[in-house]
Formats: sequence, C-alpha cells, structure tokens
Amino acid sequence: MCSTLGVRWDRQRVGDEGEQSIPGLGLAGLVRSVTSPEFAGVTFHEVRARSVLNKVPGSSAVPFSWTVNPYRGCSHACTYCLAGDTEVLMADGDLKPLEEIEVGDEVFGTRSYQGYRRGAPTRVLAHWATVKRAYRVVLENGVELIASGDHRFLTERGWRHVIADRPGPAARPHLAVGEQLVGISLYTTELPARLGVARVEDLGREIPMYDLTTESGDFIANGVVSHNCFARKTHTYLDFDAGKDFDSQVVVKVNAPEVLATQLRKPSWTREHVAMGTNTDPYQRAEGRYRLMPGIISALADSGTPFSILTKGTVLTRDLPLLSSVSTEVPVGLSVSIALLDRDLQQRLEPGTPSPQARLELVRRIRDAGLPCGVLVAPVLPGLTDSDEALDSLLAEIAAAGVTSVTSIALHLRPGAREWFARWLAVEYPALVPLYRELYGRGSYAKSFYRKQLSARFATLMRRHGLDSNVFRTTTVDQVDGLPTQRRESTVPRQEPLFPL
Repeated sequence: MCSTLGVRWDRQRVGDEGEQSIPGLGLAGLVRSVTSPEFAGVTFHEVRARSVLNKVPGSSAVPFSWTVNPYRGCSHACTYCLAGDTEVLMADGDLKPLEEIEVGDEVFGTRSYQGYRRGAPTRVLAHWATVKRAYRVVLENGVELIASGDHRFLTERGWRHVIADRPGPAARPHLAVGEQLVGISLYTTELPARLGVARVEDLGREIPMYDLTTESGDFIANGVVSHNCFARKTHTYLDFDAGKDFDSQVVVKVNAPEVLATQLRKPSWTREHVAMGTNTDPYQRAEGRYRLMPGIISALADSGTPFSILTKGTVLTRDLPLLSSVSTEVPVGLSVSIALLDRDLQQRLEPGTPSPQARLELVRRIRDAGLPCGVLVAPVLPGLTDSDEALDSLLAEIAAAGVTSVTSIALHLRPGAREWFARWLAVEYPALVPLYRELYGRGSYAKSFYRKQLSARFATLMRRHGLDSNVFRTTTVDQVDGLPTQRRESTVPRQEPLFPL
C-alpha cells in the first residue's frame, strides 16, 4: 500500500504538530491518505475523530436518536448550479466563462480574516456539467445571473437559495426582492459591494449548467459570492465534489471504536438506541481491511446500548459470532438491503456491491446464527424493478431465506440524486425518461396514484409468499431527513433518497 497526501487536505494544517483537518467533521486531523491496487480508483483518507456518536436532529421523526458512521463516502449525488457563460473572476483578475474553467485553475473566492470576509485566490478542485431548470436573478445594477433554484448566493443575512423549496414559514432561506447580495469589485477585488436583487424569474426551461468545487468553498460569479453546491447535507463540509468523489474518496475514522467507547462511558449517556447504516454502509468493502465494526459493536454492548445495522455488505458475515454473543446482552437489529435480483441491472445500478444472491446468502447466515434479520426492498424503480414478476421473484427468494421482516421503499429523487439518476437513466434506459418525467415532474416523490398502486400490489405479493402473517413484521417506510421511520403496512409509502445506490 502506498501513501499519498491528497490535494484536498493540503493547506488545512492545524496545531503545532502539523496535523491536517477536515472542516465540519470534528476531526483532530488527517493521519494519511492511501491507495491500494485492491481498491482501484479509491483513495482512503484515514483520520482521527474527536467524536463518532452523532445526535439525530430533534425535528427528525425517526425511531432512534443516535447514529455512528465510521466511514464517509460511497454515495452518488451531485448538484449543478450556474449557466456556462457566467463570468468567473480568476486569480489574475481576468474573467473566464464558467463552462471553460478547468481543475487546477486559480480563481477568486473568499477567506475569513479576523471576523471579516475578504477576496482571496483559491484553487478549483472539481468541475461538472448537467441540465437543470433555469432561473434568472436580476440585480438592481442590471447584472443577470442564470442559476438553478438550489444554488446559493451570499447576502448580508447569510447564504440564500435562489428559490424556496416549499411554501410558508418552513421554507429554506431564499432570495427576495431587495435582498442585498455580497459582491466584489472586479477592479479592486475588495469586499463587500452591495448588489440588490430586483427580481427572480422562472425561465420555464432546462438548460446546461455547471458547478465548481474550490478550496475555499466559494467563487465569484458575475461579481457576486457564489457557494459551492452539494446535494447531501451530511457531506457539504467535506470539500469533495458530490459526484465521483463520493465513490472514490472515502474518509475512514480509524480511531472510531476507542472514541465511541470513551463517549459511551460518560455518565450523561442514557443508552439510547444507536442506528448504523442510515447514511453510509458500515460494512462496505473497506471494512474488510480496517476492521472497525468489531470494536464498535463491543463498545455498544459493553455499555448496554441497543443498536441496529442496515447493510448490503457481506463483510458482516465475519462478525456474526460477535453479534450473536452480544445479542444476549443488548437488543440487536440487523437488516440487509436487496433491491432486485437481476444481476445485470444490479451491476449497472450498484457497481462494487455484493450480488443479490450473495446478500440473500447473508440473510440465511444471519438467521442460521439465531439472529432476526429484515430485508429492505429499496428503492423500487418504476419501469425497472416494480413489475409483478420482478417483485414476486424477489419476495419468493426473500421468504425462502427466512427473513423476519420486510420493508419496501419506492424511489425518492432528491435534488442532486435526481440529476445523477436522470443522467444514468438517459444513457442506460432512454425509453423510460418520459415515464419518470410523468411520475416525478419537478418533485422528489412519485405521484400519489403510483405510490398507492405499488403499495397495494406489494401487499398482495407479500400475502402470496406468507410474509403477512403474525410471524413477520411487514412495513412500508416514511422518510424524514433521509432517515427511515417505520409505519404499518396500510400506510401509503413515501420514499427513500436514492442512496444507497
């Protein structure tokens, strides 16, 4: 294994010992970045965490309050923001269209200095393109910015999205007429120039758009401070692009077991349920090398803390003796994600994950170990995995594996995941694009008639395979803030984010 420092961790040194840090993760610093032929195309950034026990926000109506994520990475999501002809201020004072920016270019962003934000050069780390619905932001000085509704600009009141995500007071912060954007003089590069918003217009069409990731987290677009856009809130602080980087740049909290054990020994810990696998898979392939989960499981059990694990990783088989042993001390819940049986489709959707048959075998081994095991059928994909034939075959295999619960989740396309999936669908199954436009429109959820039909058909198939008896716990899932909370089978299912595809 060779050791190479990744460019994303350069210039992030802290303390007298020269450690490197990753903003927002609560990390003491980067230990090293490594690559290995065993994991071609993947860089592992080994870090020492200060905390690994994460509190779920109180606004989330989920059946658990705490999570542990020893890894960060291996998801697919991306958001793209501005029209290609948007002029980006370069570090040398020149202007360059956004679509022509290249990785490694030096552009102008901002840095915080003694409580004030100042213009400063910053390096471009990533650059992407896609198609999104366009909005025109017209400023009082006549400047126009064409952006997606998800894009954010810096105002006197902080970062603001172009448009609201919902009506009413619960809407995210967004631009309003008279809002003062923070700009920079293209001639003096001094902050702040004040640029009032005259209006925001929906152009009613989709156009090619682009986005950057910079070291500073922002850049200057048409004279105003523009935020790097990321789709998944849990990754905005990683300074990774939200597309390929989440497959190829994995953060590993190498001291997670020790830190967790220390946190669980605190008198304030009340032994609430801890859920794992709600964000990133704790049994992704890297766990075979890093072996973090045995220590995490032991720490939880030793403290008397109940826990659950959701995975599609067969590495969990290694820890079955340990899980069986600790289940006599604390409640342990295990679930395996199996979305489909078609091996070819699975390899297109979930490259790098174990095959459906391997995951069914994992269910059998869990049951043979005397542990309960649920299966998460998710996401159900319209036109691809939602036929009676496909679901019937899948449920037959699931029943034969001896599961103790089944949960179904229809596809949910959040902004970011939506763009990634749309590109994949257009390339792999272009004939289905009209269907998805009809079912999803501009929203994240499929239309209610589809969800009701899917729920009814799934219930019928469950009964066919004897999965609706009192022996089995059959649920659909409501989804809040990306985390699943169980509902009874009669509830019409809402939908899960595209992860873990």
